[in-house]
Amino acid sequence: MTISSWCLVAFPTFSWFIFKHSCQSCQHKMPPSFLTQSSPLSSLQVFSKIFSHEALESYLPKIRLVIQETLRIWGRNPEPINVYHEAQKLTFHMAIRVLLGFRIPDGELSQMFEVYQQFVENVFSLPMDLPFSGYRKGIRAREILQKVLEKAIREKLQSSQGKDYLDALDLLIESGKEYGKELTMQELKDGTLELIFAAYATTASASTSLIMQLLKHPSVLEKLREELRSKSLLHNGCLCEGALHLETIHSLQYLDCVIKEVLRLFTPISGGYRTVLQTFELDGFQIPKGWSIMYSIRDTHDTAPVFKDVDVFDPDRFSQDRSEDKDGRFHYLPFGGGVRTCLGKHLAKLFLKVLAIELASTSRFELATRTFPPVTLVPVVHPVDGLKVKFFGLDSNQNEILTEQEAMLEATV
Repeated sequence: MTISSWCLVAFPTFSWFIFKHSCQSCQHKMPPSFLTQSSPLSSLQVFSKIFSHEALESYLPKIRLVIQETLRIWGRNPEPINVYHEAQKLTFHMAIRVLLGFRIPDGELSQMFEVYQQFVENVFSLPMDLPFSGYRKGIRAREILQKVLEKAIREKLQSSQGKDYLDALDLLIESGKEYGKELTMQELKDGTLELIFAAYATTASASTSLIMQLLKHPSVLEKLREELRSKSLLHNGCLCEGALHLETIHSLQYLDCVIKEVLRLFTPISGGYRTVLQTFELDGFQIPKGWSIMYSIRDTHDTAPVFKDVDVFDPDRFSQDRSEDKDGRFHYLPFGGGVRTCLGKHLAKLFLKVLAIELASTSRFELATRTFPPVTLVPVVHPVDGLKVKFFGLDSNQNEILTEQEAMLEATV
């Protein structure tokens, strides 16, 4: 019987050591593709191409359209929405429509989302193949997803109509050819499943945290609007069409501070893992070869001496005047660090920034409960009740757009 030994580290100096020596002393704990062992996405070169500057520029208009349509739906709903659940839908739709370029009808997409949720909820269940077990449900959901994905992939490969950009699946196929390998259907299905997973849970968590903090801190939301006006992006309450490019978004310094602070205070995942390749000493303690190390992102952020008032939501801590994150390495690591840092981090940050821009310019929203809900940390950070929020759509003059039900009620008064 094999007994695994674990070591948990949290402080910035420990994280710095692990990431600095990640090639010599420690190795990434998860398999190259921990959901699908055969996936070609283990190649750093492929990931780098999928999330390159050029790729992100091509994704940007599509990401914006998906977010705009979602906010319109939220604003037309006469009832409060469950933000976390809806954010999961949003990031799932973004992965399917933008990253993978699948043209799946809305009804089928909603069904696919429900199946995918069942898969994710049971993917880490105990491997006990019993009737009604979480493991059995997860396997069944995965089989259904594989069939749906295969159908979508075949339709995509046979159709080239209206193609104005290369999506992640195109780049995946292209990269396989560059390496002299024609990817099999199974590899394509595994690759798409992992891409969906990479874009789903953590981004939905961070999106929910962003909305909650904008609700808690209206002055931050107003400051975001002021920055948009200063860049001529918001005029008479209307987000100017065609004005969003990567360069423009990168120039929004306060927006960058807001996203950084959301990820500092509400890091979606608790940490990561490394396997010890050779015995080493850490702060006077010997860590033997073969042990597993878990580094804690949340504890690192909470104990980092560079951050003042760590429990306070303060985007200005990342401003040029203060730059608290510049005072030391590995004090701020929402996406991990070292050679295995999250390669999808640029896509996640871009998505959050576009969401914040659209929220600031096209929506009014308010908490639908008397108090803000507590937050749970598992499996990712999210409010225990999902965060109940009422959204109101705004027209070009920042006036509320009434839902059909509200318009009928007003007409009868």
